[in-house]
Amino acid sequence: MKRAAIVAPLRSPVGAFGGALRPVAAEVLGATVARAVVAKAGLDPERIDDVVFAQSYANSEAPCIGRWIALEADFPIEVPGMQLDRRCGGGLQALVTAAMMVQTGAADVVLAGGVESMSNIEFYTTQMRWGARAGNTQLYDRLDRGRERSQPERRFGRISGMIETAETLARENNISRGDADAYAARSQQRAATAWANGLFADEVVPISVPQRRGEPVLVERDEGVRPETTTETLARLRSVVPGGTVTAGNAAQQNDAAAACLVVAEDRLEELGLTPMAYLRGWAVAGCDPARMGLGPVPAVARLFARTGLGFDDMDLVELNEAFAAQVLSVLKGWNWNDPDRLNPNGSGISLGHPVGATGVRIAVSLLHELQRRQGRYGLETMCIGGGQGMAAIFERAT
Repeated sequence: MKRAAIVAPLRSPVGAFGGALRPVAAEVLGATVARAVVAKAGLDPERIDDVVFAQSYANSEAPCIGRWIALEADFPIEVPGMQLDRRCGGGLQALVTAAMMVQTGAADVVLAGGVESMSNIEFYTTQMRWGARAGNTQLYDRLDRGRERSQPERRFGRISGMIETAETLARENNISRGDADAYAARSQQRAATAWANGLFADEVVPISVPQRRGEPVLVERDEGVRPETTTETLARLRSVVPGGTVTAGNAAQQNDAAAACLVVAEDRLEELGLTPMAYLRGWAVAGCDPARMGLGPVPAVARLFARTGLGFDDMDLVELNEAFAAQVLSVLKGWNWNDPDRLNPNGSGISLGHPVGATGVRIAVSLLHELQRRQGRYGLETMCIGGGQGMAAIFERAT
């Protein structure tokens, strides 16, 4: 089976909820990054066999967003596109799906990515298709509703959302509020240091944002990074659940971003003049109890290591998405592994943000650039997924 090469991985800055990227539609965010990936690789877009994009909060403003992005990016109309969703793992799934297309010979070049504009996720109703004779109509916030409806209540009972699952893990794994705040402060400080040292310069595509008056503004940096964050400042925040562990400071943010890369058959690299950054070594997905969805990386990584014969000792870098600090610390206990030098060295969801459909590719982009800086061989990416799943993948740096 052909190896799937990863070429020109890039991402946008991660915008804060309601922040600088709010005026930019998801399809425009995705197209901007898609154009940049193709330009960096020096590839004729006619050679793209398909565009696979993840979006977790899709709607009919840009249906089948992979195709939308291909058209918005001014690729030839012959370039097709599709959309998929595995919630928090959607971006990584897009990359994996592209890799499977390449490995099986169904395609030679696939543009894989993820996008989310959480600032523009709408309110909706399920009651008006056939009209209402009287009374009130309820509007749902798609963001909140997606978390509440991530599993069948008939089977698992009511789970109010992801915060409840994080608090469950905190109780069961004896994660204190202080533990969670200390981890969150570390994430913020690492992301701030990475920006200060220019570590993200090669992976971020600036986004031009139109203004009501005046010239467009160029957004070049992640908006959620707070260099002033300390354990002491986080301790002053009120917990979401009285007496609980989760606060706005030690949980992932809601964000706007896009990320993408080319996934190319190894035997086409020389012909196309492309230089790979890495190869997909293996991947796995596993289900878990939706009430403890944060533990998804534990069975997913166990399954992946069993399939590949690799383990934590082989990993030069581990990127675990930070949905909640309590969730990260619980996963580390489940793994019986914790090496701060190799784990999320430049921050993750708590500091950089969690634009759900884009996160899996955003992490891959950052992981591969850091793996290259370290001249390491293997990098592990993994995340928990709402509804009770975990996903993991291993990348091998091209040498």
